[in-house]
Amino acid sequence: MEFPRKLKWKKIKKTQLKSLTGMLFWFLSGVILATFLLSSFSYIFFQKANDNKVYPGIKIDGVNFGKKTQEDVKNYYVKQNEEIKGSTITFSYGDEIATVSAKEIDLGYDSDLLSQQTIDLGRGKNPITNLGIITYAYFNGINLSPSYRFSEQKLNELIKPSLQKIERDPVDAAFSFENGRVVTFKLSENGKKVDKTLLHESVDKDAQKLFAGQRLKNINVEIPVETIEPEITTESVNDLGIKELLGSGTSLFQHSIETRVFNINLATSRISGVLIPPGEEFSFNKTLGDVSAFTGYKQAYVIQNGRTVLGDGGGVCQVSTTFFRALLNAGLPIVERNAHAYRVQYYEQDSPPGIDATIYVPTVDLKFKNDTDHHILVQSAIDPVEQRLTFFLYGTKDGREVTMTTPVIGGQSSPPEPKYEDDPTLPLGQTKQVDFAAWGANVSFNREVKKNGKVIISDRFVSNYRPWQAVFLRGTKTP
Repeated sequence: MEFPRKLKWKKIKKTQLKSLTGMLFWFLSGVILATFLLSSFSYIFFQKANDNKVYPGIKIDGVNFGKKTQEDVKNYYVKQNEEIKGSTITFSYGDEIATVSAKEIDLGYDSDLLSQQTIDLGRGKNPITNLGIITYAYFNGINLSPSYRFSEQKLNELIKPSLQKIERDPVDAAFSFENGRVVTFKLSENGKKVDKTLLHESVDKDAQKLFAGQRLKNINVEIPVETIEPEITTESVNDLGIKELLGSGTSLFQHSIETRVFNINLATSRISGVLIPPGEEFSFNKTLGDVSAFTGYKQAYVIQNGRTVLGDGGGVCQVSTTFFRALLNAGLPIVERNAHAYRVQYYEQDSPPGIDATIYVPTVDLKFKNDTDHHILVQSAIDPVEQRLTFFLYGTKDGREVTMTTPVIGGQSSPPEPKYEDDPTLPLGQTKQVDFAAWGANVSFNREVKKNGKVIISDRFVSNYRPWQAVFLRGTKTP
């Protein structure tokens, strides 16, 4: 009889548990539904309360814009931009500098973008995502990074002149022979190009310093420049070691008569392009050849028998003097050099006295030795406007360092009294100056050439200039 009772009890207990579970389900469902409805109503109410306003807790760079309108946010940054429009950006590369103001390139906060971002946050297409953003912003805050903008077009136009000075195309090397001489020579040069993409990125990055708390008034941006290699390099066109400038020399020949200028150009063309092998002694006279009317020279003033007279090749010593200066500066050993008989005004137009070299084919020469391990190439340039002659010596540098003292002028003596000579070819009463007075002097300077800290050349150049007399021709011809 006990067994049926137990069975009945279990049946009652199972019925009660089922009823209790049902009640719990409906209770929880009600709670969930009530919570959902309450949340929905709260969410809708919150949205309505913040209609057309930034949701609470949303910041930009620490500035809280909660409850502000989109227009409020925009006006805030418009005002900020007004405060920094006088700030400047200095662009630099080497010695080239360009400065622009923030106003000129429309640099400032991107007020339109920032105001749009703040108002759009929490107002996307997905309600659940929106709810998550709004809740997180309300309790924890959301801090957005500021956005900046500037006009790349205006920036490019303003700094264009500076960029044009920096940029250059690469130069291919050129090297060609003709009859044993170099007729075409040009060293290769790397080109330069401004990386504008990187430049704009640098402006965008560095300009943030203008908006920081300290509010700098100026920032510096280094112009990014990339190197462009030439297609043909100097090393690829010759194997003679001619790859860099060893030294150069210049002189002016201003106020020269036309025939003298002609002779300077002719003599220069016969020296330029010469290759001097290593270990070889170079003779200026041998390279120049005959100087006479037969070889194309015209008459100009030369020193002959103690007088300045018209003669074939006047002006050739301008070429030897300039070449001598290039040899000095290149640190090459000079085997023979002779000073002029008197101080010639041409050679002191851009130089102190004593740095000249006269030649007279075939007896008076200018010589040097190529004591380098590579060939030396002679090149020249004549500026007809400035009337300047320049010689360039190319080869391979071996670490030479050249030091020259300033010429010391001593033993000066005044020129003799002017000399007048009768000339029956000139009309009576007419006077013509054919020679010019010059002070005599003893001039000297020293040169020292070091290589790897050791002196390899130490020489002294002395010039004993005679005082020179002015000579006038006096006409005696009668009608």
